[in-house]
Amino acid sequence: MAYYNPESILTDAQKAPCTFELAVPGLAPLNNGSAIEHGTKLDLPLWMAEMLAVSKPAGPSSTSLVSLDMPPALGPRVLNALSADPKSVELRAQAQWFYGLGERMLDLFEEEKTVELLIDTFKQRALEIADKSQNTRSTQQGGDSGDFMGGLDEMERQLFRAAHDGSNAVKKWFESSSRS
Repeated sequence: MAYYNPESILTDAQKAPCTFELAVPGLAPLNNGSAIEHGTKLDLPLWMAEMLAVSKPAGPSSTSLVSLDMPPALGPRVLNALSADPKSVELRAQAQWFYGLGERMLDLFEEEKTVELLIDTFKQRALEIADKSQNTRSTQQGGDSGDFMGGLDEMERQLFRAAHDGSNAVKKWFESSSRS
């Protein structure tokens, strides 16, 4: 996590499923006040889940406190849909910071196929984002502008804004240079 980067902070605040490998009575507030026993499953913020997954308790036990699982946003159902047609999946419905979550989780889980799939997904979707950012009038007249923007995760929205602003800047430059 970048220390003062809001995107990193918001990415690390997304929930990740964990299973406790040991009883941890001191963390009962995480479970609505109920005791945390071996096998308890909780969705914890990614930053906390990662810390608990890499922490080893003092003593003879060599197991970590929790085992970290892939969140549903990166589960088989979503990955299969991305394999079939990356443009048809509403990434924002999966996770607001989908690519950031994928990057963080894949730092912990070494799954090359998933890495390649996410890179391919971003490339394919970036082409459509660039196209629609250049043609915002036709997108709005077609009526799918809200649907299109609603399905983009935050990184894709930033890409859309940058491409749109860049296109407008080039148009203004052409207009001003043709007058001189």
